[in-house]
Amino acid sequence: MKSTYMAKVDEVPRKWWLIDAQGQTLGRLATQVATLVRGKHKPQFTPHIDTGDFVVVINAEKIKMSGNKMLSKNYYRHSGYFGGMKSLTAEEMVVKNPEKMILLAVKGMLPTNKLSRHLLTKVKVFEGPEHNHGAQKPEAYKLES
Repeated sequence: MKSTYMAKVDEVPRKWWLIDAQGQTLGRLATQVATLVRGKHKPQFTPHIDTGDFVVVINAEKIKMSGNKMLSKNYYRHSGYFGGMKSLTAEEMVVKNPEKMILLAVKGMLPTNKLSRHLLTKVKVFEGPEHNHGAQKPEAYKLES
């Protein structure tokens, strides 16, 4: 009788991927980043174990959104005090903090548990074309169109 294969954390080979967000649609980019970080592209994928790779996203300020979402989509945060609700449109968010915009999109595509909070630390997002992970030699990833 065959038993089901369970990947072990130290047996999984890790890679570093480099993704250029210039001209990419936010949601489509986020789904592929979430797939890479979770490890669903590997044959030894195990849902409850970190089998994913590291992802470096550059040119975050050049991200696009389909339709009229740049003006109509809002990002909310609350200070915890009465009347402490703050909101930014996607257009303002691209100018103020584009890295957070991509991280929030990827976070929404991961399952809500302790593992996903760990997986989110493996996503490195940078506003411009430069990044500080050159020593890891990230390999360019071709996004599916």
